Amino acid sequence: MPNRRTVLKGSLAASAGLALPTGLAAAPAFARSGRPSASWGVQAGDITASSGLIWARSDRPARMIVETSATESFRRARRWQGPLLGPGTDFTGTTSLRGLPAGEQIHYRVTLADPDDPRRTGQPVCGTFRTAPDSRRDDVRFLWSGDIAGQGWGINPDIGGYRVYDEMRRLDPDFFLCSGDNIYADGVILPSVTLPDGRVWRNITTEEKSKVAETLAEYRGNFRYNLLDENVRAFNAQVPSIVQWDDHEVRNNWYPGQILDDARYTEKNLDVLAARSRRAFSEYFPISTLGTGERAGRVQRVLRHGPLLDVFVLDMRTYRDANSPGRQPDDRVGILGAEQLQWLKRELARSRAVWKVIAADMPLSLVVVDGATDFEAVSQGDPGAPLGRELQIAELLRFIKHRRITGTLWLTADVHYTAAEHYDPSRAAFKDFAPFWEFVSGPLAAGGFPPDKVDGTFGPRQVFVQAPTTANASPMEAPPNFGEIEIDGGSGELTVRLRAQGGSVLFTQVLRPGLVGQ
Repeated sequence: MPNRRTVLKGSLAASAGLALPTGLAAAPAFARSGRPSASWGVQAGDITASSGLIWARSDRPARMIVETSATESFRRARRWQGPLLGPGTDFTGTTSLRGLPAGEQIHYRVTLADPDDPRRTGQPVCGTFRTAPDSRRDDVRFLWSGDIAGQGWGINPDIGGYRVYDEMRRLDPDFFLCSGDNIYADGVILPSVTLPDGRVWRNITTEEKSKVAETLAEYRGNFRYNLLDENVRAFNAQVPSIVQWDDHEVRNNWYPGQILDDARYTEKNLDVLAARSRRAFSEYFPISTLGTGERAGRVQRVLRHGPLLDVFVLDMRTYRDANSPGRQPDDRVGILGAEQLQWLKRELARSRAVWKVIAADMPLSLVVVDGATDFEAVSQGDPGAPLGRELQIAELLRFIKHRRITGTLWLTADVHYTAAEHYDPSRAAFKDFAPFWEFVSGPLAAGGFPPDKVDGTFGPRQVFVQAPTTANASPMEAPPNFGEIEIDGGSGELTVRLRAQGGSVLFTQVLRPGLVGQ
C-alpha cells in the first residue's frame, strides 16, 4: 500500500497558468491599479503578552504602515512605521509591535503607501488578535494541525475551498499552531482528479504548482497558493499563528547534505533547495526568529503565553542526521542536533509555566519509513532499548524526569490522521522517564492515510486512533482534522479535544497540572 510520501513521487506536471474559477470571487486581485494593494490579506504571528508581528504583501513597491487600537473604530490609534516592501522579499514584510497591553483584544489595520508619494495609499486591510494574559486566572485556548495542499488535493471551489479554516475561525482560539507541512513544494496540483467513486475533484491551479518547486520564485508561489483561499485569509485576519516547518516545505523526507536521485529535479542538492525554501518561508510567515538580529534564521523558539502556557517550537528538520536504518548505538546528532537539544533542556528548566507544550513536527513512536530500509522520524520499529535518534529523545525524557519538570505534553501532525498516545515506563524498554501524552492531528487539506506501526521503546499505548483504511483518501472521503487545547484558569486543568471538520469531537482527554512528565 502506498503511503503519503510515496504518492508524491508519482505526481505528473499539470498545465501551467492561473485558473481562478468565478466561484472564488474574493481571490486576490492581480490587475495593477493606481495604488498599492494588500489583497493577499494580513497575518499576526508569535504574539506574546506585550509584542507581536504583523504580515502583509503588496502588489508593488510600498511602505507598510500598521495602526493598532483597542477598538474597531481606531480612535486613539497607535501608528507603526513598517518596512519598505519590494521585490527582494517578494513584496512581503512584517512590522514588529512592542509595548502592547497584556490580555487585551488588539485591532489593527495595514495600509500600504506609495514610497514616492505617501499620500497615495491603498485600501486598509484589518485584522485582530488577543495578546497573551499576564494573569493565571485567564483561560487559554488554541488549535493545532498541519499538512496543507498535499498529495494533489488543493483548493476546490466546488466545496467552498478550505472550509475547515472557517470552522476553526468560528471557534475563536487565542492562536493556531501549525505543526509543519504548510505547503507541499514537491506536490503538483492538477486541474482535476477523478475519485474512486467517479466524482471529480477540481483544483485551483497556478503556474508555480504545475511542477515541483526548485527556484526561489517557485517556492514563493507555493507559499502564496494557500492565500488564494478566502477562508484562509479570513482565518489569518482573526487568529494569530505559531508556525513551524517540516519536510514538504522543501521536499519529501529531506535532510541536510542529501543529494537527490529524482528525475523531476534539475537542482539535486537539498541544501540549495532548503536555503531557497527557508527564505520564502521567512517571507510568508510572521516568525520572530527568522528576521534579523543575533538569533536570525532559527525556526526553534519559545512562545510564552502567560503564566499557564509556554510553547516550545522545535525544528526536527534543519539539524538532523541522514535518514538511515536507525540502529546506531551512539547518535549525538539525532533529529534535533546537539545544540538544539541543549537549548530545549535549558528552556524547559527555566520555564515557570503551568503547561509546557513541546511542538514537534514529527511523532515520537510512530514508525515513518523512508524507502525500503531507512526511517524518517524518531523510531525505527525496534521495540527494544533506544537506538539511533531514539537516544536523543531518551536523553531529553530522562532530563525532564530528573529535573522534575512538570506539565509537559507533545503535539504533532505529519502522519495524516489523528491519534492520542500515552507513554508509560512500565510498558517501555527504556524506563528512566515519567509518563506523558502525545497528541496527533491533521491533515488540514491533504490526503488521509492509514495508521503507522507503533514502536514500543518508550511504552506508547494508542488510546485513540482515527484514520482512513485506504491510502491518499481525499478530503471528501476523510474529513480534515485539527486539535484543540483548553486550559482552565481556575483549576489549571488542560483539556485536549481531537476534532474533525463538521463540528464533531472525536476524543477528549483531561490532564491535571503539576505532574512530572505529564
